[in-house]
Amino acid sequence: MTEIGPGVRMIDTRLGGRRGLTSAYLIDGTRPAVVDPGPETSAALLISELHDIGMGPDDLAWIVLTHIHLDHCGGTGALAAAFPRAQVVVHERGARHLAEPARLVAASHEVYGRTAPLHGGLTATSAERIVVAPDGHRVDVGGGTLEMIATPGHARHHMSVLHEASGMLIIGDAAGTQLAGGRLYPNVPPSDVDIAAGRNSILRLGERGATTITLSHFGPTADPETTLADADDALERLGHAALEGYRAGGRDGIAAAIDRYLPLAATVGNPEVVALWEWLSWDENNILGLEIWAERQDAAGDGA
Repeated sequence: MTEIGPGVRMIDTRLGGRRGLTSAYLIDGTRPAVVDPGPETSAALLISELHDIGMGPDDLAWIVLTHIHLDHCGGTGALAAAFPRAQVVVHERGARHLAEPARLVAASHEVYGRTAPLHGGLTATSAERIVVAPDGHRVDVGGGTLEMIATPGHARHHMSVLHEASGMLIIGDAAGTQLAGGRLYPNVPPSDVDIAAGRNSILRLGERGATTITLSHFGPTADPETTLADADDALERLGHAALEGYRAGGRDGIAAAIDRYLPLAATVGNPEVVALWEWLSWDENNILGLEIWAERQDAAGDGA
């Protein structure tokens, strides 16, 4: 557990047993919150970390989710069981899936394929403990608040979290992924990625003037303004690649166009980080997500 700002500590949730891939955030206060508990396979580790700092079963007030992809939300049910007073805050599109997770888990495992065992599933949370968060919803952590900001793009149900006391933005996957030693690259998996919405979300985040931006994959970035500018440029490039490639040759055409517009290896710049992308199939999932988006754009007659 690492303090990354006043009242905010980061916990490495070790997707697949590896450090530096997925992060949760503990927000201090008299009503503390955990943002993005991580995958179900990491739940025991997260609970142990919280117990180690003296947090008892009645002490956690909130479990806050940026979105309901299993690498972010899979541990929610287990964490809720360990801390039975905690309420779960989530976008309205995510609420029913937390209470009845079977369809979400099945669809997620179809996308994850061979990496599904790294993520695990999702234990149901009682509907009475789920708080639906509209854009602008505030979470009282005692001595401060968290503001929930709708930031679709990576997914329709994606939200970012502003820690108002410190000015830190916890933005999930809204800007993409930047693992240690590598540069930022978008994360645009199936099934409802939206390039235009993602760019608009980045614009909204920029208007907040954050002191720090921190990513789920992985941790604080060096400069908020540069992070968001790079993310916007990358999404624009991927949007062009997706449409041009889809029209030229479907999925294979998209892969070829990505290599022209935003090649993964050259953009990330670190072979070890690229290997992690490939190990987790994030590169393949990007192509699948962009194919679905491009098909929808083409059917609607929209161009890049």
